[in-house]
Amino acid sequence: MANSRKNGRPYPKLVFGETLSVAVQTFRTNKMRFILTALGMVIGTASLILVVTVGLTGKQYIIQQIQNIGSNMMVAEYEGGSKYGSQNSSDLLTLADWDAARERVPGISASSPMIEFHDQVPIPGGQQREIVALGVSWQYRYVRNLNILAGRFFDDGDTRARNKVALITQILANTLYGSQDAAIGQQIKLSGLPFTVIGTFKERVDTFGESEISDNTMLIPYTVARFFTAGDTVKQLFFSVSDSAEVPRATEEIHDVLQSRHRPESVYKVYNLTQLLSVAAKTANTLTTVLLLISVLTLLVSGVGIMNIMLATVNSRIREIGVRKAVGATNSEIRAQFLTEAILISLAGGFLGTFLGLALPFSIRFITNYRVPISGWSVIIAVVVSSLVGVIFGTAPAARAANLDPVESLRYE
Repeated sequence: MANSRKNGRPYPKLVFGETLSVAVQTFRTNKMRFILTALGMVIGTASLILVVTVGLTGKQYIIQQIQNIGSNMMVAEYEGGSKYGSQNSSDLLTLADWDAARERVPGISASSPMIEFHDQVPIPGGQQREIVALGVSWQYRYVRNLNILAGRFFDDGDTRARNKVALITQILANTLYGSQDAAIGQQIKLSGLPFTVIGTFKERVDTFGESEISDNTMLIPYTVARFFTAGDTVKQLFFSVSDSAEVPRATEEIHDVLQSRHRPESVYKVYNLTQLLSVAAKTANTLTTVLLLISVLTLLVSGVGIMNIMLATVNSRIREIGVRKAVGATNSEIRAQFLTEAILISLAGGFLGTFLGLALPFSIRFITNYRVPISGWSVIIAVVVSSLVGVIFGTAPAARAANLDPVESLRYE
């Protein structure tokens, strides 16, 4: 029975239904006040969703950029002798060090030495352009995660046969020949020795000149590059492993192998991007946390607005409260009435803000090919926080309404 009574009191379900019905009726009669009060929650909740989304997107972008350089890559280079060593002595890395590291360090999937030298080549207009020639192995493409734009990369056969083939950067191809396709098959002379261009390439991510590759870089087999340098010394050694979890172990073992093959006072550096990935992830998380706190602050400000409006609502409905108490409404029912209204305002703004906050990332997916990551936690947090805001900031107005004296309330004009 809908109007059943127990000890003269309505059942809890009926009380809640009546409370909800009165709250909805109040919103209908004060639509503008309800909309303006909920607007703050809409903005705060939407900003919270967007902040988490932007934080995840930024973190994903940074990590992806670093991984495009080569997240499993390790680079070894000679730093110099100790302070007790001779200033004129050097103990550079050699091709024999490369072979030793490949043989003694398990798990290496790809590797390459790097021999660097410079030369001048003519460019249109009668000028000269300095070329940075890097002698590398065919596996250098995979270690550095290079993007081959036209033609092909030289293979193991080219390396063994000492074929005079080369790849040049996209920018250099456009400068020398006008386009990448036009560069294929052209010849570039280094110290009078002709090299046939078989491909063009670029790094998958712009390192802004902070890597060994510049705009005027030319890649040739290291077996040919040895003709231009004295001995078998190399500038750097590149290594890569299949599993990123093996990077720290392989980095340490490569360093031990190199150090054991040279003088004790010689200093060698073997570094990887694992630490950079960790720093980037921590930075992105910190930025997301800061922005999230700002969004929560916005929600708290919205909560203060809800509390102010509810206090004003209590003042405007004092006589109504007195009438309800006169016909048998208890303090707890009055408190529940106004607390329900505050929570409904907060939740309505929270749900609408969540919808708007999710609409933008989803729309980007349809407009572009980039998929913006959306965290389910951001939705859960937004709904929970909006509910808490309604409870916390609705408690004071609800308590004030419940504590009003019914006699004084009936006299209020």
